[in-house]
Amino acid sequence: MKKLAAASFLALAIAAPLQAAGPDFPTPAPIAYMEDMSSGAVLFAKDADRRMPPASMAKMMTVYVAFDLIKKGELKLDQRIEVRPETWKKWHSQGSTMFLGVGEQPTVADLLKGIVTLSGNDACVVLAEGIAGTEEGFVNLMNDRAKKIGLTNSHFGTSNGWPDEGRTYVTARDLAHLAAATIRDFPDLYKAFYSLPSFTWGKTLGAGAAIEQGNRDPLLGKVPGADGLKTGHTEEAGYGFTGSAEQNGRRLVMVLAGLDTYSGRADESVRFMRWGFAAWSTKPVVKKDRTVGTVDVQGGTANQVAVVAPRDLNITLPSGLSPKLAGKIVYQGPVKAGFKKGDHIADLIVEGEGMPQQMLPLVAAEDVGQAGFFGRAWAGLMSLLHLA
Repeated sequence: MKKLAAASFLALAIAAPLQAAGPDFPTPAPIAYMEDMSSGAVLFAKDADRRMPPASMAKMMTVYVAFDLIKKGELKLDQRIEVRPETWKKWHSQGSTMFLGVGEQPTVADLLKGIVTLSGNDACVVLAEGIAGTEEGFVNLMNDRAKKIGLTNSHFGTSNGWPDEGRTYVTARDLAHLAAATIRDFPDLYKAFYSLPSFTWGKTLGAGAAIEQGNRDPLLGKVPGADGLKTGHTEEAGYGFTGSAEQNGRRLVMVLAGLDTYSGRADESVRFMRWGFAAWSTKPVVKKDRTVGTVDVQGGTANQVAVVAPRDLNITLPSGLSPKLAGKIVYQGPVKAGFKKGDHIADLIVEGEGMPQQMLPLVAAEDVGQAGFFGRAWAGLMSLLHLA
């Protein structure tokens, strides 16, 4: 069962005039979503759970799978993958392309640049085939990873998001969570691949010719701290974008979808991200390593353990607002023993009028091992007698 407890940081609450709701963002985009990764606060949501075709934003899932395999040592950045004639024939002129040639052997790093920077449909399929043998096999990996990272309302039918009669669908909320997972799980790979201004390929065209293409990310160079992620466009999906930027230690992730024009997507993306940083601000609530409370433990060498902040914890508020805060510790409890100091075993939910509810992680302050047989028997007896 989920247990609740009052949070000890409430002494930090500041009494101030309350605001009925957070700031609004008028947008022509049919679908829009923004989350502050630093606090977990949802700053804006407009039809964020509507299923939609992702177009090339689906390629973020392909990149996530590749990053995961690289991190595990199962895929190497300098590993070469040959372009099959059948793959070239189908994808060399189908939508966005990296301009891969038949028989070429680009490295995994080359293909990732071709996917992220150039949105190459051909690069996606070549990488998928090189990893799993077939695109279909790779798509199975995509859906498996999607479930593991909590994309509860998404399904992938292709590696590149090409229209497939509705088999591939996502939501804006899921796209934002995918972007956040990529940034959180693979910070070095994210930094290396997601903000390149351009990439050059096409060495087999003509006599050693090459083609340079720019990154389509509309935030790069226009919003300080912008460093990803992916645009998408098909006739069915319209123009969409999943983006992120970090300023002064605060990272936002945004999604816009269903816009009518390329320029409209660019302008609205910049306006949305600027609004996120200007209309909202952060407030510290708990310092790193500070004890917030205790949680009950089952079958352990101790029947309770303190939970502490794993880092400086902040919340996100509308700029200029300082509401009275209320907090509670939540966890699936009692927590089963056999965890280490620093393990995430509870969360702190913070609420205040005029601000979105926010959930912040709490970790165990010390190791708690499993009790021996007699310890477990004694704990069971005490529980039966309602003495523990």
